[in-house]
Amino acid sequence: MDRENYRQRRNFIIELGKALHKFGTPAFRLEAHLRNVCQSLGLDGYFMVSPTLLTMVLWDPADQEKHNYHIRVKPGELDLGALALTDQLVDEVTNENLNVEDGLASLEEIHARPAPYGYKSNLAAFGTTSGAFAMLVGGSWWDAAVSFVAGLIVFFFLCWVENNSERRGEVLEPMAAVIGSLFASVVAYFVPGVNVPLVVLSGIIVFIPGLSITIALKDLAARHLLSGTTRLMDSLMCLCKLYFGSVLGSSIVNIFLPRQHVDFLPPVPTWTLWLAVPLLSLTLIVVFKNRIRDIPWGILSAVVAYVGSVLGAMYLGDNVGPFVGALMVGIYSNMYSRIANTPSTVVLLLGVVLLVPGSKAYIGLNQVVTGDAFMNLPAVGTQTFMIFMSILAGLIFANMVFPSRKTL
Repeated sequence: MDRENYRQRRNFIIELGKALHKFGTPAFRLEAHLRNVCQSLGLDGYFMVSPTLLTMVLWDPADQEKHNYHIRVKPGELDLGALALTDQLVDEVTNENLNVEDGLASLEEIHARPAPYGYKSNLAAFGTTSGAFAMLVGGSWWDAAVSFVAGLIVFFFLCWVENNSERRGEVLEPMAAVIGSLFASVVAYFVPGVNVPLVVLSGIIVFIPGLSITIALKDLAARHLLSGTTRLMDSLMCLCKLYFGSVLGSSIVNIFLPRQHVDFLPPVPTWTLWLAVPLLSLTLIVVFKNRIRDIPWGILSAVVAYVGSVLGAMYLGDNVGPFVGALMVGIYSNMYSRIANTPSTVVLLLGVVLLVPGSKAYIGLNQVVTGDAFMNLPAVGTQTFMIFMSILAGLIFANMVFPSRKTL
């Protein structure tokens, strides 16, 4: 190919890697996808992806002159709508329905597009996510209501930090936990029976890195050791910052408004779980920025994952039960990917994230927030590890039973 054609294709692959990384694509999927696109465009290349670095080596097979690119990037945030649009654009370019130059321009438009949901939608999503999670883990109606308000307060703080702080990555998680804990502790003083640890956990649930830990373990299982280790350590550090902020907020309130031991209010009825699951998945669609056309399939993914987890817990136990949920939602998302010709990740993550809140991993976190779990950390750690391993194994088996045609 001529030099200009090679330059355009090379630039397209570089911008594609930067865009997909920004949209939160896991390393093992991103590297495989870039290799496939490279071959489709008649180029060769090597790729190494980590949460903060993209390394690409590209060359024309007829020339063998290699070009190296090392790109410093920020850790990506999930944008499943942009991910689906990018995959559609790549199909058009590789099928030669769109030339590479126009494809590069379209890719830059997707990369720079504004958030698909506005301020009010995100505000409602944060509050409803917190309230629905409180119902899902057995809180009372009061717990759900207070969690809803805590989620709104955390969202206001998030908006303030993004608009006014240049050190967002350092202060966001611990300060969000402090604010949520202060609010929950003050309310609990005037409304006896409110479960403060549960409300705090629900208020900051959007920041809990359960999904990030699962993706990190998936990277490690695929032998992407650098990316997996980096992502895992970042997730654990985020968890530590949230834990410290929660304890600090509760301790400050306890100085001025000491609270004696009280009996918690009775949990919501069991039937409300079937309301909480679709509510939680609907709000996560806003948080993950899914396209409107994917909303019903995303909600169905969450229901499939939850039903599978419940059935698995009945026969295999709570620790291994998520394996069945992950297996079912993995097969479902791969089927959807084949039918809709879109990445399986678009609906997969909405189901996987439901497996973590319904597990003992978050109950263990609830105990850690109270400090009770420090006397029994080995048991909490073992349960948490088994749940994550069950989810990981379910996803691996799903790809063996019914693989997806797409690498994303």
